[in-house]
Amino acid sequence: MATSKNKSVNRMSPREKMINLMYIVLTAMLALNVSSDVLNGFSQVQDGLTRSNRTIMARNQALYAQLQAFNEKNPEKGKVWLDKATNVVGETDKLYNYIDSLKLLIVKTADGEDGDVNNIRSRDNTEAASIVMLPPKETGRPGNGKILRTRIDQYRQFVTSFLEDPEKRKNLETALSTVPPKARGEEMSKKNWEETMFDNMPCIAAVTLLTKLQNDVRYAEGEVLNQMLTNIDLGDLRVNLVNAFVVPDSRIVMRGTKYKAQIVLAAIDTTQRPVVYVNGGRLGNNTGIYEVGTGKAGNYEYSGWIEVLGRDGTVTKRDFKSSYTVIDPLATISATMMNVLYAGINNPISIAVPGVPQGSISATMTNGTLTKSGEGWIAHPTKVGSECVISVTAEMDGQRTNVGSSTFRVRKLPDPTPFITYKDAEGHPNRYKGGKPGISKALLIAAGGLDAAIDDELLNIDYKVVSFDCNFVDAMGDYHPEASNGSQFTERQKERMRRLQHGKQFFITNVKATGPDGITRTIAPIQVIIN
Repeated sequence: MATSKNKSVNRMSPREKMINLMYIVLTAMLALNVSSDVLNGFSQVQDGLTRSNRTIMARNQALYAQLQAFNEKNPEKGKVWLDKATNVVGETDKLYNYIDSLKLLIVKTADGEDGDVNNIRSRDNTEAASIVMLPPKETGRPGNGKILRTRIDQYRQFVTSFLEDPEKRKNLETALSTVPPKARGEEMSKKNWEETMFDNMPCIAAVTLLTKLQNDVRYAEGEVLNQMLTNIDLGDLRVNLVNAFVVPDSRIVMRGTKYKAQIVLAAIDTTQRPVVYVNGGRLGNNTGIYEVGTGKAGNYEYSGWIEVLGRDGTVTKRDFKSSYTVIDPLATISATMMNVLYAGINNPISIAVPGVPQGSISATMTNGTLTKSGEGWIAHPTKVGSECVISVTAEMDGQRTNVGSSTFRVRKLPDPTPFITYKDAEGHPNRYKGGKPGISKALLIAAGGLDAAIDDELLNIDYKVVSFDCNFVDAMGDYHPEASNGSQFTERQKERMRRLQHGKQFFITNVKATGPDGITRTIAPIQVIIN
C-alpha cells in the first residue's frame, strides 16, 4: 500500500505540483502576518506596563512621603518605620535598576549600540535575549538570567518578612515567584526559570517580561510601604469618646500609709503625655501618678482636669473627680478549723492584712508557738484554760506596723467516739457506732478490733485505743467480761462473738484511748447488736 502511495505522488501533474507550492507559500505568508500581530501586541503591552510602572512609582513615593511627614511630627514613633521603609525603597531601586540595565543590554544586542528600549527596531530578534541572559554552558559562569533569579529570590524573602497578613504574603510570593511555569498539557517544565523566560524569546517579548517583573517589584514595594504606614497607629486605641479616668491602687488605705492613684485620659498616646491639674495645682510629674500622705482616718475627695495637645495643635481639656477612704490598721485573724484553740494539737490559723502580701506579714503568739505553714499558720497552744493572744505586724512603705491582735481561749480536746470499722459489700469503709440496726457476725469478726476518733463538723482527729472490755451475757443473765490489752479483739472475745445468735447483744466498756495531746482517757461504751 505504501508503494502505491509513492507511485501516486510521483505521477502528480505539473498543475497539482503548482497548487501544492502555492499552498506552502500562502501558509508561510500567514505565519508572517500572525508573527507581526503578536509583535505589535507585545509592543502595546510594553507601553501599558511602562505607564503602569509610572503610576505605581508615584503612589509609592506618596506613601514614603507620608512616612517622612509623620516622622518629622513624631520621630519617637515614626523613625523606626521610616528607617525600615528607607531600606525597602533602597533594595527595590537596586533590583529595579538592575532589570533596567538588562533590558537596555538586550536591545543593544539586537539593534546595536544606538539601541533604544522605547523604540526597538529588531523586535523579532530571538537571539539577543538568549545571548544576554543565557550564556553557553561551556563557559562555566552564571548568566544574567541566573543572577536575576537569585536576586528576585532574595528580594522576595526580604519584602515578605515585613508582612504579617498571610494572604498578602502569599500574593507577593506568587507575584515574585521564580518557579518555572507549566506548559499546556505537561508536567512541571524541565527548564529552569531563566530558560523558560528568555530562551529563543523575541527581543520585544523579553523586554516586556522584564518590564512586567519591574511592575511586580514596585507592587511589592507599595504593599510593604502601606503596611508600615498602617503599623504606625497599629497599637493606638481608637475610640469615639474621650474622657478622664482616675485609677487608684486602692480606694481604702490604712492610716500611716500612702494613697496612690493614676490619672489618665482614655486612649492616651504614651509618646505625648497630657498635663494633669489636681485641686488647682499642676501635677509634679508627667506620668499621671497622684500620691498624697494619709495621717488621719476618714473620707477624702479631690478633683481637677487633664489637658492634652492634639495633632492639629488644639488643646483638649477633660475634668475629673474622685475620692478615697483612709481606715485604721486592721488585721484579719481567724481559726480556719474552729473558733477556739485546742491544746496539744496543731490548729490551722489564717492571718491576712488587706493590701499587704503574705511575705510582709509577721505574727507572734502567747501561751504556745505559732509557725508559718505555706500560705497559712499553725498555732500550738500549751496550757488548757488560759488565753493565748496572736499579734500581727506588717511591713508597709518600708516600716513595720502593728496591725492588730486577737485573743483565743484554749480548751482540752473533747472525748472521742468509739466505733468498729468494717467494709460494706462494695469494699467501702464504714463505722459502726453501736445500737440498731446492728452488724453481722461475719463483718464484726472481720473488722478485727476497735477504733476511736473525733469526727464532728469541726474536728477530725484519730485516737489510739489502748484497752477495752467485751461484756457477754449468758442464758442465765450473768455477765462474762473479756479484756483486751490493745485495740484488737482477742481470740476469746471472737469465740464468744461466734456463739451469739441473731438479735443478741454485748457491750464494749472501759474503753481507754490516747489522743495527739498525749492524754489517755476513758470514753463512752458501745452496745453491739448482732443482726
